[in-house]
Amino acid sequence: MMYFIMGVLAPILLNLLHLVVGVYVVAKRGNVMSLGFSAVSFLTKTIGMLFLTWLGVGYLELDFRIFVPLLTFFWFFTHVVEALIIQHYMNMFTSEFLKRIQI
Repeated sequence: MMYFIMGVLAPILLNLLHLVVGVYVVAKRGNVMSLGFSAVSFLTKTIGMLFLTWLGVGYLELDFRIFVPLLTFFWFFTHVVEALIIQHYMNMFTSEFLKRIQI
């Protein structure tokens, strides 16, 4: 059960939190600010992954051969989904002028 909570739910919730904030930033602040948030979220996600790895392997003593692949797979999968959703919102909030001048 702990493998499911820490290896599956924790990275999904981490990326869901970043997704909600990322969509808010795109909608309220624009695409340029969203790119800046993406850079900051790279750092916060890295810290989150290091913390989850330490918590699972070091503190909860989960088997790293099972836990780390679970954690990284679900983190990477939800990270790609998050990127596609944010890209959709960035395209949705792009002005018509910029859409016309793109090649």
